[in-house]
Amino acid sequence: MKIIKNISKTIVLLTIVFGCTSTTELGKEDDLAELNNLKEEIELLVNSGVCSGNSDCDSIAFGSKACGGPKAYLAFSSSINVELLQQKVANYNALETAFNQKWGIISDCAVVMPPTSVQCINGKCTAAY
Repeated sequence: MKIIKNISKTIVLLTIVFGCTSTTELGKEDDLAELNNLKEEIELLVNSGVCSGNSDCDSIAFGSKACGGPKAYLAFSSSINVELLQQKVANYNALETAFNQKWGIISDCAVVMPPTSVQCINGKCTAAY
């Protein structure tokens, strides 16, 4: 009888351990999928813009490195819903910061500089460095 209790306890313990591991991995994959979906939305919004001159263009800091600071700068046209872009990017940046902290993500600590200018080239805003 004592052996059966020990086996039962072991099975329950293994189920808990493996159950938690699986859930943790799923949680990370879900978080990453949420980030990727939002990134795609942002890229679609940015890519929908057109410009006719440099004054139609601007840039926004995008992403969050684990060491701090943005991962990149997105060039965009004022022909899009800029307020919506700013909201989506702010949400993405906050989510990525939380993701980095939650999952112990590491990155290089190189500072990404903003573009020196954003130019309208062939109807698309392009960052110049």
